[in-house]
Amino acid sequence: MNIKKIFATLLAGGTLALALGLALPAAADEAAPAASAAVASNAASAKAEATPAAAPAEPAAVAAPVAAPAAAPAAPVPNKGDTAWLLISTAFVILMTLPGLGLFYGGLVRSKNMLSVLMQCFTIFSLVLVLWVIYGYSIAFTEGNAFFGDFSRLFLRGMTPDSVAATFSKGVVVPEYAYVVFQGAFAAITCALIIGAFAERAKFSAILVFVVLWFTFAYLPIAHMVWYWPGPDGFTSAAAAEKLTATGGWLFQKGALDFAGGTVVHINAAIAGLVGSYVIGKRVGFGKEAFKPHSLTLTMVGASLLWFGWFGFNAGSALEANGSAALAFINTLLATAAAVLSWSLGEWIGKGKPSMLGGASGAVAGLVAITPAAGFVGPMGALAMGLIAGFACLWGVTGLKKLLGADDALDVFGVHGLGGILGALLTGVFAAPSLGGTGVWDYVANAVTPDYSIKGQVLIQLQGVLTTLIWSGLVSLIAFKLVDMVMGLRVTEEEERAGLDISSHGESAYHD
Repeated sequence: MNIKKIFATLLAGGTLALALGLALPAAADEAAPAASAAVASNAASAKAEATPAAAPAEPAAVAAPVAAPAAAPAAPVPNKGDTAWLLISTAFVILMTLPGLGLFYGGLVRSKNMLSVLMQCFTIFSLVLVLWVIYGYSIAFTEGNAFFGDFSRLFLRGMTPDSVAATFSKGVVVPEYAYVVFQGAFAAITCALIIGAFAERAKFSAILVFVVLWFTFAYLPIAHMVWYWPGPDGFTSAAAAEKLTATGGWLFQKGALDFAGGTVVHINAAIAGLVGSYVIGKRVGFGKEAFKPHSLTLTMVGASLLWFGWFGFNAGSALEANGSAALAFINTLLATAAAVLSWSLGEWIGKGKPSMLGGASGAVAGLVAITPAAGFVGPMGALAMGLIAGFACLWGVTGLKKLLGADDALDVFGVHGLGGILGALLTGVFAAPSLGGTGVWDYVANAVTPDYSIKGQVLIQLQGVLTTLIWSGLVSLIAFKLVDMVMGLRVTEEEERAGLDISSHGESAYHD
């Protein structure tokens, strides 16, 4: 059967599975952290040290026998340490794309396409940030419905240096501008990740048009579904919690756990890349010519910058400089190291020699897998997830890649897709307090919920995975087809053989 027909069948089957998932067993719903009083938080481990909402001030001194009414509670003010940490983390995430991802991808392509990859990363990053402040932030992070926000923050309308955004602790806020740029950096790298799947053969103009469509109709709704909620301060009773939870994103309401973007970033981008590799087609000479990386040195430098920046990506997602950030930091370190070792060991056993390419790929696999779990699992859980991810993603870029039959040039789906799916599901396992995880925080009781169910949480995580694969897959297919109809997706064979550096940008990365 034609692989495109297979892919379409899988999407149709997945849609049916998602529909059935909406009526999962009652056990899963009972375990949902978002149910009524128990609400999932991206910083569950920090809740034991959460700062309470500001208490009412003492009654003012009186001269008359009747005391004056108590002063109104003071509005929370951002902590300078939290603000500094969030801004620094934002800079770390920016470093992941520029130059981290550019160098990682650039080293993996042939020398005649090096600048094209750098230019695509550079321009996509800039384009998405502009779109983010015009309408992206408003659609993703304002209250609308379960799938989209509203337009109240178009062009950052009404936002000032004094505007604040909620964190995951009651009474603790950060400047909204800081939150805007932090989340904007996430959106930018997600869109840039996609290009690795169809590197070396796509039109530059077509890529930019596709990114606008995909960012608008795939990234923004998925981000809203997973991450939007009204903040913790209003969760004062079971009734209030139920009402507020109903205003959150669809997957947030289900209780899906995604600390820093397993679904929103990695699965989302990976399925888009895979669809693109099918629609655009294979590179000229694929299967006949050797497409060797032109500079593993640059790839190693890029992977190292990604690892460094990922501390801001994961630990910064705590939004506060606290224990949750520290947990995410150590988990990011350990899972990545474990995945480097397991991938290298797998290569050593299977091929007789461990490679630098394998080591760098293993690092990214570990980073991807720990992303949804970073603030939810304990350090030993992070080690286990990293070890599993290294072996699994090694198979993803070899065995799974052959099964899919796609020319996923830089193994976006094999690493980000498979690693993201694995990480999302294992988050449901290792977040369990019995396995050293933080469990789920109950904002009404101000304590960890006592009845964590691994089975129930894994089923919820599966809904998040299926939703992202189906939504992003369908949006990507439609967007690629539209762009192809209007302007064409692919350069000519002559331009592809000459290399995109010269044919698309009129310059070369290297000169003899």
